[in-house]
Amino acid sequence: MAGFLLFVAAVLSIVGAVSEREVFTEVSWVVWALGILLLLKWFLRHRKYGTPERLMASVAAGDPRALRSLAMIAKIGNDYDEAERLLRIGVDGGDVESMWEMGRLVEHRDGLEASEPWFRMAAERGHFVAKRFFRPGSALNRDGDNPL
Repeated sequence: MAGFLLFVAAVLSIVGAVSEREVFTEVSWVVWALGILLLLKWFLRHRKYGTPERLMASVAAGDPRALRSLAMIAKIGNDYDEAERLLRIGVDGGDVESMWEMGRLVEHRDGLEASEPWFRMAAERGHFVAKRFFRPGSALNRDGDNPL
């Protein structure tokens, strides 16, 4: 949404400058402000765990996003057992993104066929990309006999 508002603000600014109508320029300032505020809100929300201590406190509190973050750190460090342990906690808590990431982890270790149950679990709970794996002709439904 922030990107869209910033695009609209840019268009309004250009139209205002070219047409020399102040109303477009004035409206563009409002839209610029809204777009920047939304972008700032997005940035702050996605930078939730600014320090390792805050991340660990969120993990201790059972935050599924924090568990996933810690699991991804473990995965990057090639500690697949720890990544799996953390993702399983998220999966047990019903976190759809943890199901998806578990599928990706299993796919990385054991191949696509072994990851099918995890991707199916995520798809059945509405994960957009996981659903695409089960469309006819897609990776986990090549012949159309393996629908959701």
